[in-house]
Amino acid sequence: MNWIILIEIAYILFIILVVLRALYDTRSTTKALAYILFIIFIPIAGIIFYFFFGINYRKRKLYSKKIVDDEPLRQRIKQNWNRYSKSIGNSGLIEKKRETLIEYIRQSSSSPLTANNEVKLLINGEEKFPELLKALENAKSHIHIEYYIYENDITGNQIADLLIRKAKEGIEVRFMYDDFGSHGLGKRFLQKLEDGGVQTAPFYKIRWYLLANRLNYRNHRKIVIIDGMVSFIGGINMSDKYRNDLNKKNHLYWRDTHLMITGQATTYLQYLFLGDWNFSSAVSFQYSEIYFPDFVKQGTIENEAVQIAASGPDSVQPVIFYSLLEAIGCAKKRIYITSPYFIPGESLMDVLIIAIQGGLDVKILVPGHSDSKMVNRAASAYYTELLRYGADIYQYNKGFVHAKTMVIDDDLSIIGSSNMDYRSFELNFEANAMVYSKNITAQLTKVFETDLQDAEKINATDWLNRPKYIQLWEKVVRLLSPLL
Repeated sequence: MNWIILIEIAYILFIILVVLRALYDTRSTTKALAYILFIIFIPIAGIIFYFFFGINYRKRKLYSKKIVDDEPLRQRIKQNWNRYSKSIGNSGLIEKKRETLIEYIRQSSSSPLTANNEVKLLINGEEKFPELLKALENAKSHIHIEYYIYENDITGNQIADLLIRKAKEGIEVRFMYDDFGSHGLGKRFLQKLEDGGVQTAPFYKIRWYLLANRLNYRNHRKIVIIDGMVSFIGGINMSDKYRNDLNKKNHLYWRDTHLMITGQATTYLQYLFLGDWNFSSAVSFQYSEIYFPDFVKQGTIENEAVQIAASGPDSVQPVIFYSLLEAIGCAKKRIYITSPYFIPGESLMDVLIIAIQGGLDVKILVPGHSDSKMVNRAASAYYTELLRYGADIYQYNKGFVHAKTMVIDDDLSIIGSSNMDYRSFELNFEANAMVYSKNITAQLTKVFETDLQDAEKINATDWLNRPKYIQLWEKVVRLLSPLL
């Protein structure tokens, strides 16, 4: 009996220590409460779950090597960036209501506002991949590729063969892939690249898939940088399923959005790639004018203003999350959101409700059918609350909408890799392009309105009158939304 009592005391003390650690390490009150409930009411399994998923690796300095490697470069180039960014802000090109947003991103991540850019909106893989192939073909110095999902299929091999050919021409080619998202590549595919002269690096390699904490903190970015001049950013991964011109039979229509940028905004994407590469690869590379060209010498390309918002476990603040809060909070006319995983959390819900009740035109486009039943149920609970206040929510039925975009008024478009959920805001490495442009915003608004033609508006009355057991289940799943 004495041993049993000692074991019980030890277990209770251990529970207390784990609860204290969850309180200390977890910034979100909601998420901390969810972990604590798991730890207390689900013996042993709750503790295991917390240690696999709940450790705050930003505080634990998991990426300390990456942060240290980034800092010398950051200090070396941010002075010129900031000087140029301020000059644009004072030029009258940007509306004054965006000044706080621009300055926040600049201060929090040293990401400059740039104006010497040409921006091209690319809808679906059918528009992205031809432009990408053409840009890769024209590479003169280097090619840097970073993808969450890269698959060994027709599209993946088409790009790989081109990369090998460019490497044999003397072009520097670096290929980085997330080791979880691209786990199906296989050794033969990677060896083909290496044998062809392409440098490869897995981001945060997973040694044992049972170590679940390594399944978090993934590199969800989808970026390409060519010669430090041309870049691609958005939601489209490297896979056949993102191309509706392939496998037309028995193929789910895939609706997605990407950007092609020619100009100075490419510089910050290059900086992100350099930090990610030096963290992932044993063969690092350093600052050079080859990778960071002087755009003043290049002359005027176009006059589109772009700023990159990026964050991850290596950033002190959740920059993307805060930038969305500020963008929505400053809206005066409309907010059009497209998101495949809509689990916004309390803060974003608050600013959306304020916007709705303030008379703004708030429309949200989500998938009719999600690829995750749990996520879909959690998202449905958020629909219920927004519908009560008068939001217009549409479910896309033509296929699966995977685009991550936002239209704010007439002058701000946001296109990137970040979903509207906790995983993108806190756990993954993400990158969004903030395009301060009436031209691009008009184009993206038109695309959004076209998408609504293939969507069904949720009838608020019918939705709110659904059976109580369905609404109850959604509320239960919503409690777990910080963990999804």
